[in-house]
Amino acid sequence: MTSIKRPVTLFTGQWADLPFEEVCRLAGEWGYDGLEIACWGDHLDPDRGATDDAYIADRLAILERNGLQVFAISNHLKGQAVCDDPIDDRHHDMLPPSVWGDGDPEGVRQRAAEELKNTARTAARMGAKVVTGFTGSSIWKYVAMFPPVRDELVEAGYQDFADRWNPILDVFDEVGVKFALEPHPSEIAYDYWTTQKTLEAIGHREAFGINWDPSHMVWQDIDPVAFLWDFKESILNVHCKDTKRRLNGRNGRLSSHLPWADPRRGWDFISTGRGDVPWEDAVRMLNAIGYTGPLSVEWEDAGMDRLVGAPEALAFVQGLSFPQPENAFDAAFAQER
Repeated sequence: MTSIKRPVTLFTGQWADLPFEEVCRLAGEWGYDGLEIACWGDHLDPDRGATDDAYIADRLAILERNGLQVFAISNHLKGQAVCDDPIDDRHHDMLPPSVWGDGDPEGVRQRAAEELKNTARTAARMGAKVVTGFTGSSIWKYVAMFPPVRDELVEAGYQDFADRWNPILDVFDEVGVKFALEPHPSEIAYDYWTTQKTLEAIGHREAFGINWDPSHMVWQDIDPVAFLWDFKESILNVHCKDTKRRLNGRNGRLSSHLPWADPRRGWDFISTGRGDVPWEDAVRMLNAIGYTGPLSVEWEDAGMDRLVGAPEALAFVQGLSFPQPENAFDAAFAQER
């Protein structure tokens, strides 16, 4: 029997209110193999990590004490600001002063881009080969296509993305790290066709790929398993996050500006294994495309305590790592001659 042994990691983005050392202690005690470390809270400062040897040594020592490795670095929040238009109070609420500055939109975008470059440098110094994140989008505001949107406005959005991200990716190339965009509403790639167009806009650069998170596909009625097959050359990281649809004739797919866990929403993020993602089919497809990277639990469930959900999600994901046979089942039918 053979098996693709993939590490199961915990994405720390939803745990950044806790000190890094505490999150490492919890993840280690639960039995996670490692972390996908978020660049917010006190978990990882990419500007400091890009040049400070003692800081990198400290982060790695904390991981080692808790029996953990680092498999990816996340900088979703700063990546969001690279292409977004408008830049507004939402960004002010999630960006540090070093990126927000005086709030001038173009200055915010430029400072965010510089931090993404330092994130690549920090990842390389920590031994992580992938940075996950968002890109932002100057054209997400046109998603309803009304007021009417001219084709050239949409095309300009993809060009803006390429112009802003190519210099960032040059640094990723220099240090041997890749960036994995998570297709997600409000990004330049949020579904099947926009992912295809985004990869084309960036010239299918080797430094740019996909962080596959099926939770965003399920509520859009996109087949997440078929997505894996069609974009198999670009899958760099996997987020294990689930979605539960509640489309009952009153609840809408756009969720009516209602908060998470409100029963009037058309869908909610839910703890891995409790929703509508076809996990077994997905893992079989990951086997088929030869993905050997981590399965990173991104725990989001507004209706469950995370201290219950995170170890439960770990057990569920570990249960998906069944061995594959060395030979096809029908090999036993063959006659010896």
